[in-house]
Amino acid sequence: MGVFKDKGVVYKSVPDVDLGPHSDEFYRRANVKAPRMAGLLVKVFAWFLESRIFGAILLYILKKNNLIHKLVSFADLEESPVFVPLHPYEDLKEQEVKHIESDLSPPYQIQKALECLQSESKIKNPNFGFYRWTIMDYSKAYTSGKITPRQVANQFVSAVRESSEPAFQMSFFIDYNVEDILRQATESTLRYERGEPLSALDGVPIAIKDEIDCLPYPTTGGTKWLHKARPCTDDACCVKRLRLCGAVLVGKTNMHELGAGTSGINPHYGATRNPYDPNKIAGGSSSGSAAVVSAGLCPVALGVDGGGSVRMPAALCGVVGLKPTFGRVPHSGVLPLNWTVGMVGILAGTVEDAFIVYAAVSGQSPSHQPTTVSPKIHFPLLKTPNCVSNIKLAKSGEWFNDCTDDIKACCSHALDQLHKHYGWETVAVTIPEIEVMRLAHYLTIGSECSTAIACHLEKLNMEELGWDARVALSVYGAFNSREYLNAQKVRNRQMQFHKIIFEKADVIVTPTTGVTAYSIYDDALKTGELDYINGAALVRYQIAGNFLGLPAVTVPVGYDKLGLPIGLQFIGRPWSEATLIHIAFAMQALCISDYKKPKVFYDLLKTDSS
Repeated sequence: MGVFKDKGVVYKSVPDVDLGPHSDEFYRRANVKAPRMAGLLVKVFAWFLESRIFGAILLYILKKNNLIHKLVSFADLEESPVFVPLHPYEDLKEQEVKHIESDLSPPYQIQKALECLQSESKIKNPNFGFYRWTIMDYSKAYTSGKITPRQVANQFVSAVRESSEPAFQMSFFIDYNVEDILRQATESTLRYERGEPLSALDGVPIAIKDEIDCLPYPTTGGTKWLHKARPCTDDACCVKRLRLCGAVLVGKTNMHELGAGTSGINPHYGATRNPYDPNKIAGGSSSGSAAVVSAGLCPVALGVDGGGSVRMPAALCGVVGLKPTFGRVPHSGVLPLNWTVGMVGILAGTVEDAFIVYAAVSGQSPSHQPTTVSPKIHFPLLKTPNCVSNIKLAKSGEWFNDCTDDIKACCSHALDQLHKHYGWETVAVTIPEIEVMRLAHYLTIGSECSTAIACHLEKLNMEELGWDARVALSVYGAFNSREYLNAQKVRNRQMQFHKIIFEKADVIVTPTTGVTAYSIYDDALKTGELDYINGAALVRYQIAGNFLGLPAVTVPVGYDKLGLPIGLQFIGRPWSEATLIHIAFAMQALCISDYKKPKVFYDLLKTDSS
């Protein structure tokens, strides 16, 4: 290393770190030293990074200035590396749950989930400011004959076409096939006419992120080339499960190229725009999936969450985002861009809908056994919002407050409401080394992405890549084996910290993002943009869910002064999805009457007579 070696931090042993509320552990804010770049500036930056002469020097300076060297690369850690966040199954003795066998068919699992819900689906309450149609609303409309899946499909196609017109340019989808959508919807309509729907999902439109295999579409990963190198030959396991339930799969949603960003601005397929304000970002990388749910085009969509990529856009677009425990949902048929941090996640208009689709897609895959013991599936009994008691919410104060004033006030008010209505207590804790974990995760996801596509890059014409993706891949390719190993030691360390915190509390509570949706500028539309300051603020609360394989859920809890949505996040113990869904359901019950209608919204259940 010689003169280029920096002095790294020497970390204390885990037992010597105080996780209590009065800990002297220093909360380090994100040390992002990079201006926003787009247009010509990002092109010049990419050229320098790709230069053999200047690239290595510039990358070294970037890693040094952003504290990667100090906090990860040359750090001294005594922990051994943990390469995959596998969690042995533990029976958590969760409250108010129903035990479900893990080998049931998806339609039967949906039926079991419906038995856990209130006998009547949520009725459109006149006191609600705004209401999104739910899965059960679709199912009841089809069963009663009020409308057919074929009619809904036609309205969906018309809505997508309208949203793509110059007046909107929402860029929700990378690809949708009208013929295939109508074929599925016609088959569903015939099943309802025979009185033989496959499940409550039969005929319900569901969109799929273009990181997940779903025939007849190519899987692009938001690129112009990846589908040529890796043809889609079969449905992903989660998609097969939805097909068995009769869902109408309506196309592949837009995403940040290679999942390598947080804005959802894609120079190839357009910037996905936020339905609450089309001049704002939808978030990434599951931008299209969040936006189509927000805009009413689907009650549910699938995303992939590698660094908050489901929860971030869900919060920015005012919908629910659920990321299960690592290994809970089979990962086969998902692009292998981030195989130890990525998980299929669910974006939905309501917690109940997220639960129903979670029931359909969760379970064991024959080709992937993530744990030595098959995890049992517990479904939450969502009969009333206050059916679980004595919930303890861990809150790390300085971290929780590291957000805009509007977000801090809104999320603090939501916690007060949980205490007032349900008696739940907030437990003050200190979660140390948050910024270290963010950098270690960035190093890990970057290394995995560049490794996954390395075999294609030599043959690739770089002009097929967006400029922001070119910058990302240059940085990702600069990580070395020592840095990767140290990042996995950080993973081990944080897994131990979180295990201790979960001995004191049921969940960790945070805002979902540090900022609300920010503006889309014209200079980014053709090149993408580099906005690491806003990016760091968006991912600030996301990392534990991915890097440590923990389940997490975000729920809309309010709006900022501009009317942009704010989400509150709950992070749970491994395999505690039932408890998380209970908590999210209770939080939703306190906020749903104040939900606001997006500026761009479509009512697919509307008939001529309604």
